[in-house]
Amino acid sequence: MAKLPTHIDIHLIRILYMLLSEKNVSRVALKLNQPQPSISASLRKLRELTGDPLLVRGSRGMVPTQHGESLLRPAKRILDETERLFVQKMPFVAEEEARTFNIAAPDYLDSQFLPNIIARVRRQSPKSRIVIHHIGRDVDYSRLLSDGELDLVIANWDEPPPHLHLSKLFQDPIACCMRADSPYAKRTAPDGMTVEDYLSLPHVAPSQMLPGYHGVIEAFLARHNMKRNVVVESAYFSQMPYMLMQSDLALTTGRQFLRFFEKTLPLKTFNVPIKFPAMRFYQLWHDRVHHASEHKWLRELVGAVAKELK
Repeated sequence: MAKLPTHIDIHLIRILYMLLSEKNVSRVALKLNQPQPSISASLRKLRELTGDPLLVRGSRGMVPTQHGESLLRPAKRILDETERLFVQKMPFVAEEEARTFNIAAPDYLDSQFLPNIIARVRRQSPKSRIVIHHIGRDVDYSRLLSDGELDLVIANWDEPPPHLHLSKLFQDPIACCMRADSPYAKRTAPDGMTVEDYLSLPHVAPSQMLPGYHGVIEAFLARHNMKRNVVVESAYFSQMPYMLMQSDLALTTGRQFLRFFEKTLPLKTFNVPIKFPAMRFYQLWHDRVHHASEHKWLRELVGAVAKELK
């Protein structure tokens, strides 16, 4: 094995970790915004330092060697510790620095919440970049937060994982709406809906968001031995108000979400006869970014935008 130098570049360790994780030189070059020959040269240097090929060809692309596999966790540990070590010495200067922030959020948030976050980031950190990710039943957001592929998750699930950090954002009371000229809406006052009416009306509801979890409405009803008549499920929540326009469907969601659509669509909103708790939205993050100054800045920005919601 080659003799180790007295100084090892942390960036080289980052390249080692990403190569072993991505198993693809081109993807690593793209993610680091570096030319592919530079990453290939780093791989050659790493092979010399370790005395091992690290990555070899498999049946479906490159695969780590056994020794390469053994280096993955130590490399990640070094990177995490280095981030903690220098976080106080390298404060984030929002207006000058460029960072990429990865945020996952459902599309049933207040219609202005995410746009307001984007607008404020653009004003305060114009060189930074934001990537908004979808949340669905096949997305392991807990692992993505742990691995650093996500920085922040905004959600309102009943029981978020206890190992993640949580900060409350805002609450949104529950309401039910439908097309204003539907037969039921024309004959029923906004506060005249009964429990029997609510459960029997044909509902449109979001598709299953997490394995075994259908959302706060279904979870609450199940705990109280009730079940509503869901006839349409959709993964596209922002399309649901438009689905009401040519059908007899009812939609149950937060009042803040509905406020935007009530301005442009002929909707009638009802007080729900079941005492649903308000939707409680929060932001989640992993311990790996808890002390990072740029992530503290992002979380404070998101919290400030939430406080401005009326």
